[in-house]
Formats: sequence, structure tokens, C-alpha cells
Amino acid sequence: MPDGVLVLHGNACRESIAMDLIRIILAILLPPVGVFLQVGIGPHFWLNILLTILGYIPGIVHAVWVIASR
Repeated sequence: MPDGVLVLHGNACRESIAMDLIRIILAILLPPVGVFLQVGIGPHFWLNILLTILGYIPGIVHAVWVIASR
């Protein structure tokens, strides 16, 4: 199996999907929280804070993008 390939089986796969759903729900309700849970405090977190302050929808879009792209 090539390096960097992650194979999830059984419960691990379900837990990963469940965590992603929780992050997306949080990203819709409180975008910075969803980003924080995905990447921690870093550039994406601060950018999301700024986008959420400037407009709630851009914050949501950015948060969902960060969660979906990881």
C-alpha cells in the first residue's frame, strides 16, 4: 500500500464520518468552531473569524470548504 493512504475499517470509518458531520453542523451554526476542530488555531481559523465577522455566509462557506478539503 502506498505511503499516505489511510484505510479505515468498520467502526473507525463510521466514527470518521460522524465526526465530519458534527464538524459540518458546527460549521453552519458557528463557523469558527468547525474550523478550529478541524485545523486548530492557525491561519484558516483566523481567516474564518474575519470572514464570519464580515458576513456570516462567507464564514460558513469557508468553514465547510476547510472541513471538506481535509
